[in-house]
Amino acid sequence: MTTLIGLSGSLRRGSFNTALLRAAATLLPADATLEIRTLHDIPLYDGDLEASAGAPPAVAALKEAIVAADGLLLGTPEYNNGIPGVFKNGIDWLSRPASDIKRVFGDKPVALIGASTGPFGTILSQAAWLPVLRVLGARYWSGSRLLVSRSAQVFDEAGTLQDEKLREQLKGFLAGFVSYVRESLARNPPGSSQTR
Repeated sequence: MTTLIGLSGSLRRGSFNTALLRAAATLLPADATLEIRTLHDIPLYDGDLEASAGAPPAVAALKEAIVAADGLLLGTPEYNNGIPGVFKNGIDWLSRPASDIKRVFGDKPVALIGASTGPFGTILSQAAWLPVLRVLGARYWSGSRLLVSRSAQVFDEAGTLQDEKLREQLKGFLAGFVSYVRESLARNPPGSSQTR
C-alpha cells in the first residue's frame, strides 16, 4: 500500500485546494491512499516558543504523519503571485529543529497541485515552492503539472469536482506521482542507508 499525505495550504472552510485534495483521494490508483491534513491549530512560528516548549502538538502530529507517509502532495493556493504565508509558516515549523529536516523531508517524494479563482491557476505559487523543496532535500516530482484556474467554475457549492476533463487530468497526475513514489521506495527501501 502506497500512503500519501495531502496537505492543504488554505484554512478556509470552503477551500478549493482542500476540495481538490478530496477529489484526489477518490481518484488514486489501486493500493494507494491519501490522508488529507490541514494547517489548523499551527501558530505563527516563534523561535522563543520553540525554545521554551518545543513544537506545538499540531506541528508534532503533522510531522510524524509526513515521516510515516511514502509521499507528500501539497495543495497550494496562490496569494499575491506567491506562496500563502500560512502554508510557508507550516512548512517552517515542520523544518524545526533543523536537525529534523532530513528525517521529515529528506528524499521524500513531493508533488504540487493547486487551485485558484484566477485565470492562471497557481503557476507562480508552484514555481515559488521549488527552492523551498530543494533546500529541504525533498524529491520533487516534475513529471506533470496540475494548475486549476477559475476554480469556482469547476467545483460546485459543496466543493465537489464537476469538471470531467479536470477529473481525468487529476487521475493521470496521481497515477504518475504514485508511480514515482513507488519507484523511489524501490530504489531506497525503508531502513536502507539512503532513506530519510
